[in-house]
Amino acid sequence: MSAAKVVGQEQLAALREAARLAARRRANLNLHPELADPVQRFFNCFEPGSYVRPHRHDPHRWELFVLVRGKAGVLLFSPEGAISQRVLLAPTASLAVEIPGGVFHTLVALASSTVLFEVKPGPYQALADKDFAPWAPSEAEDQAARKLLAAWQREFPGG
Repeated sequence: MSAAKVVGQEQLAALREAARLAARRRANLNLHPELADPVQRFFNCFEPGSYVRPHRHDPHRWELFVLVRGKAGVLLFSPEGAISQRVLLAPTASLAVEIPGGVFHTLVALASSTVLFEVKPGPYQALADKDFAPWAPSEAEDQAARKLLAAWQREFPGG
C-alpha cells in the first residue's frame, strides 16, 4: 500500500520562496505523480508582477482554483478580449472558482505569496498558440505584458 501524500507548511514555505526567486514570479508543487495523470492537482504560488497570459483549455477541460493563502483576481474574457467576469479570491471574498473549458481567463496575484490549489482534467497538455488569447501579448513582450497586468490589477481595487 502506498503512503498518503502530505503537504505541510514547510513545503509551502519552500514553494513561496521558489516563486519569489523565479524569473516568472511563480512556482508549483505537483501532487499528481506524472504529467499523464488523468487528474492534474497542484499548489501554485505566484507573486504580484507574474504575468499569466490569457488562455483557454479545450471545451471539456475545466479548471478549478481554490485559495490557500493570499489574494488573487481571476478574470474571464469574451473571445474578443472584453472582461466578462471578475472573481476576487480572498479570505473575505470567494474561496474557489471553477472556469469552464473554452473560456479565456487569467490570474492576477494581489498579495505576496499567494497560493492556489488547482485541479483540472489530465493528462497535461502544453498550450498551443491557438489556446492563448490572440489579443494578449506573450510573456516575451515584456512592456506590453506589464502594461496589461497593471490594468488588470486595477480591476480589483482594494483587492
